[in-house]
Amino acid sequence: MQFSYKAVTKEGRTISGTTEAASRSAVLQLLHKQDLKPVLVEADKHHRKSDGGPFKFGRKKKVKLVDLVIFTRQLSTMISAGVPLARSLASLQSDAGNPYMREVLAGVAKEVEGGVALGDAFAKYPNVFSEVYVNMVRAGEEGGILDDILQRLAKQVEQDASIRKKIKSAMMYPIVILGVTVIAFFGIMLFIVPKLGGILLSLGGPNAKLPVYTQVLLNFSNFCAKPTILGHLPIPIINKLPNLILLLILGVVATIFLMRYVRTEPGKYKLHALLLRIPVVKIVILKVAIARFSRTFASLMGSGVSVLDALEVTGAALGNKVIEKELKEAAEDVKNGKPLSEPISHSKHFPPIVAQMLMVGEETGQIDTVLTKIADFYEEEVSVLIDGLAAIIEPIMIIFLGAGVGLIAASVMGPIANLSKNIGQ
Repeated sequence: MQFSYKAVTKEGRTISGTTEAASRSAVLQLLHKQDLKPVLVEADKHHRKSDGGPFKFGRKKKVKLVDLVIFTRQLSTMISAGVPLARSLASLQSDAGNPYMREVLAGVAKEVEGGVALGDAFAKYPNVFSEVYVNMVRAGEEGGILDDILQRLAKQVEQDASIRKKIKSAMMYPIVILGVTVIAFFGIMLFIVPKLGGILLSLGGPNAKLPVYTQVLLNFSNFCAKPTILGHLPIPIINKLPNLILLLILGVVATIFLMRYVRTEPGKYKLHALLLRIPVVKIVILKVAIARFSRTFASLMGSGVSVLDALEVTGAALGNKVIEKELKEAAEDVKNGKPLSEPISHSKHFPPIVAQMLMVGEETGQIDTVLTKIADFYEEEVSVLIDGLAAIIEPIMIIFLGAGVGLIAASVMGPIANLSKNIGQ
């Protein structure tokens, strides 16, 4: 998001400008780090107008996770070799294959050359560098271990990319099969069943008794083929549309607005709560969330970030608002002096093993090491679970597809055979 600001320098001069940041508080933090006293910070009006809120249309510029992994590893290697940061960024900018990544790195390099910390420069591009990424880089800069932190980040981003790739691969087959099945079903309803219905009526006459499932199929087919149910509208082309086309258009419009709604905070929370009630989906989401929590929290703690800051950042990185809310409540308990393992042990979503391992980590002072082991375990669990689901989804979809084809065939061919016998007699 773009913000306009006015601030006062140490010398008493008033300066103004614009910057990109995730929130107003991020802009304030950035100004304070530059020894500037904020006077006014507000979202850019032109940006707000073009943004359109949660119902905006248009494609966002993105950087693939694989590009981010390559950049992170290369930057870590160059910093370890003693190459100056500004020179490293300039070199990586020219080598970047993604045009938007080159644009982002040019902006980051310009900020760094102007004296801005690397983490603060990354924070201006929240659609590329997540809050977790930015906070870990800041911790690395403060601790003088930026190269080590970047190596950890590269591994973490790589793990996230691997999990996402597996989930997408597992979902691709059923989505394609489902799409083809729906298109084929409505195509049959619109073009084939009406002709077969005419054959049935010509064989049996208007008083022919058809099975219930055949009659339902014919009625639905007739409804799909009839002109629009909206009646006489002032737009002739819409009046000529069959009900099927109209229903498909309305379905697409409703889907678009539903997708826009689930991008809002209330919409996300309701969707995430619903997903946690679906049996198989719930298991996958929880295992992914626990793996991500463990690795992210371990990385932040290992980088020297405080427990409260690590909880806040980790919650935003889980991808589920319900579990994020639970972590915020746990952070309040930690703020009141309780160890993190205690609220986690009362969690509805975290299994007991996580609380027990956290307790061990708190007692031994090795929370990051313990949570890294939990992350490895659950990432392996996710991998096995997704592979198992991918193996059983294919036969299940084939069974459902075969059942649908069999029902349509029985609805049409059964009555034709019976009527043929009656004619023969």
